[in-house]
Amino acid sequence: MPHKMTLTGSATGPLREYDRYVAFDMREKGSPSAPKGLKKSTFISYTVFVAKKAFNKTGLTKKSIMHEKILVQGEPTLDIPIDECPGEIGIICFQITVLPNKNDKEVNESKDKKEAKQEASKAQQEVAATKQEEKQEPVAKEIKTVQPEVNETPIQEKKAAQPKKQQPIQPKGTKDVVSFEDIIVPEAFLKTRPNPAKTEEVIEFVKRTGHLDKPLTIEKESKILKDGYRRYIVAKTMKMDNVPVVYDYQK
Repeated sequence: MPHKMTLTGSATGPLREYDRYVAFDMREKGSPSAPKGLKKSTFISYTVFVAKKAFNKTGLTKKSIMHEKILVQGEPTLDIPIDECPGEIGIICFQITVLPNKNDKEVNESKDKKEAKQEASKAQQEVAATKQEEKQEPVAKEIKTVQPEVNETPIQEKKAAQPKKQQPIQPKGTKDVVSFEDIIVPEAFLKTRPNPAKTEEVIEFVKRTGHLDKPLTIEKESKILKDGYRRYIVAKTMKMDNVPVVYDYQK
């Protein structure tokens, strides 16, 4: 009986198109603790193969597949050529589904509730202000004539009073910060498998400090990745919007 497999997460590399199907890579982390006496499990990489017709129904694109959380159900295979299957295990996909982003949903619901509460509070204040004006209309008119001279603050002074936004800390040697989506990963990197233990060390560093330990090296104009594929994977895993870089000619 065929083995059934289920994967959840985002693609760790760009979408690759073939004649009748598309392929992309995914990765799953092993259990944080193994039974006593056994070695701790590590990352396992997969290459997923999906029929073009089924993939097009999801509405995913080459860019969105690396940011949307998806669910893949299928069976493992060993009959795919190694140059088409850089992952340790190939998966023939029978069903692919885009999962809703729980955080976005919670943020939107919270925002709607906050806006509704603010509108209700504003309406109550307007009603109270109207009643106050009706009771003290002569006094309000007198105050209105002198109010502009009391609490008027120049625009430039207001801007100067605002604190400057603190820039996020970046690793030593950083020359620029670019959008993660703009970086292009060559096929040669996608066929490599960075050491899982060292990758986990970088992930732990990011969790402690909030930034990568070293910048990525890219070409300035094309944004093609030249060095730092491990940190590219870490940035993807940690969902970093921007990454620190140095340019190839500066290395």
